Amino acid sequence: MDVTLRTPRLTLRQPVLDDASRIARFLDNFAVAGNLSRVPYPYRLADAKAWLRTWRPDTPAGETGFMIDLDGEGVIGNVGFHRDIEGTVIGYWLAQPFWNRGLMSEAVRASLDWYFETTAAPTLASGVFHFNKASLAIQKKAGFVEIGTSSRLCLARGEEVRHIDTELTRTAWMAHRQATRESTR
Repeated sequence: MDVTLRTPRLTLRQPVLDDASRIARFLDNFAVAGNLSRVPYPYRLADAKAWLRTWRPDTPAGETGFMIDLDGEGVIGNVGFHRDIEGTVIGYWLAQPFWNRGLMSEAVRASLDWYFETTAAPTLASGVFHFNKASLAIQKKAGFVEIGTSSRLCLARGEEVRHIDTELTRTAWMAHRQATRESTR
């Protein structure tokens, strides 16, 4: 789907080949890549270009991703949806220089709003490697709950890692949105 989302500080848009150098620069950092399942380390420009070539404007919502542009800065990360054994999963990464500013929470909220408005999906899966407390906090802030643990391959680490599995129901997301709106009035 060719869609653009806007938040107070961010533009979430479809990836383009010109994003390759910033993607490669930010993912060629073990502090970022080591938290992700499907990203190798080292991460090179060729990896970014190959990944970008897989994007199509006609993908369904459950396979759509967004580059995260910070106003005045450019690409700083990615948030997107993909199919997995659990169904549709949301995944994301943020460049290390932009951590601890609430930017990923802002991007995740916008993408969840879009996903649940665009689809009839009753649930959305996600999760984190057991050591990624910051990412788990983002998910909990959005209403995800822990549903168990599993083991997942981390390409950057070259090994199976304990994974905390999470899930967000449509009902929980709608209640979360309502509570958030009421608390900001």
